[in-house]
Amino acid sequence: MAIAIGLDHIVRSYGPVRAVDDVTLDIRAGEFFTLLGSSGCGKSSLLKLIGGFDKPTAGRVQFDGKDMAGVPANRRPVNTVFQSLGLFPHMNVAQNVGYGLKLRGLSGGSLKAKVEDALELVELSGFAERDVNILSGGQRQRVALARALVMEPGILLLDEPLTGLDERLRQQMRDEFGRLHKRTGATFILVTHNQDEALSLSDRMAVMHKGRIEQTDVPARFFDAPANAFVARFVGIDTLLKPESVAVSAHTAVATIAGQRVTATFSGTTPPSDALVAIRPDRMELVPGGEDAAEIIELKVVESIYRGLSHNVTLAFADSQRVVLTTSADATPPSPGENVRVYLKPGAALLIDRFGMLPLAGGDE
Repeated sequence: MAIAIGLDHIVRSYGPVRAVDDVTLDIRAGEFFTLLGSSGCGKSSLLKLIGGFDKPTAGRVQFDGKDMAGVPANRRPVNTVFQSLGLFPHMNVAQNVGYGLKLRGLSGGSLKAKVEDALELVELSGFAERDVNILSGGQRQRVALARALVMEPGILLLDEPLTGLDERLRQQMRDEFGRLHKRTGATFILVTHNQDEALSLSDRMAVMHKGRIEQTDVPARFFDAPANAFVARFVGIDTLLKPESVAVSAHTAVATIAGQRVTATFSGTTPPSDALVAIRPDRMELVPGGEDAAEIIELKVVESIYRGLSHNVTLAFADSQRVVLTTSADATPPSPGENVRVYLKPGAALLIDRFGMLPLAGGDE
């Protein structure tokens, strides 16, 4: 049965360092929730606190409203798939999968039936007697999943489980996680630094930075309304520009960048003070000469880089601030030094808080 998780002002300190810094979060029963962030941001530390592998310095972890303080990992309704997998090399597939059940006292036909059901769930029927040491990376990953799922946990924790797999296997196992979540109905929590995994799997996700949660929302909102510059860049919105001025009317703003006016949207009733303009790369396109569109800016081509399935075209404003536009690999990209016209689709420009801002593209900040 799926379990709801409540984190109430969680802190985990190691001396003067706060690995988890006052995190409050509610994860719904049956939700696929992802903790997304770079190495050292605190996401794995938070996962260990949920699983009972570590204790918070302050705050409470609750399962369905019950405080889990003092409840050890082996008594929590939680199973974990670690990055290292932790399969027992001296046991075959069935012995690995059934190990936890055997510790619970299950044996004989009941144990065998549950192991076979778990292997069928991860599409490894017929693998029971296989040596785990000769399995492929993807098969070993499935064995680890079966070992966790056979215990019928209310919560399944996935700690960077796809690290080390090649891209094809990553995509295959990512799809597998989504399928298993639907079939089991358990609460899944994934820890990853890979935004593709987070965006494709999550019902909701949280971006973490320096022990804190910067934004929690459904995946699409991270692109429609990133909380700040750090979040925008983390999800791939790399073009962040410093406007000369911003004029606000109702829920619309007009930002002036190097003398050119750009209509921008923002969250809340007022835009953040000293805001930046984020430009979504998926909402820009080149406009052929002679054609017209609702909002056009004129930029100069800096360079074009072939990416296999596309060209990345770097363009500059008059003040040297840059944007990167993607064109089809079949299209002939414009040449460096050429002046081009760019159409900004509705919602292309966003006014966001500058927190976490690194030096601006082409700027001097």
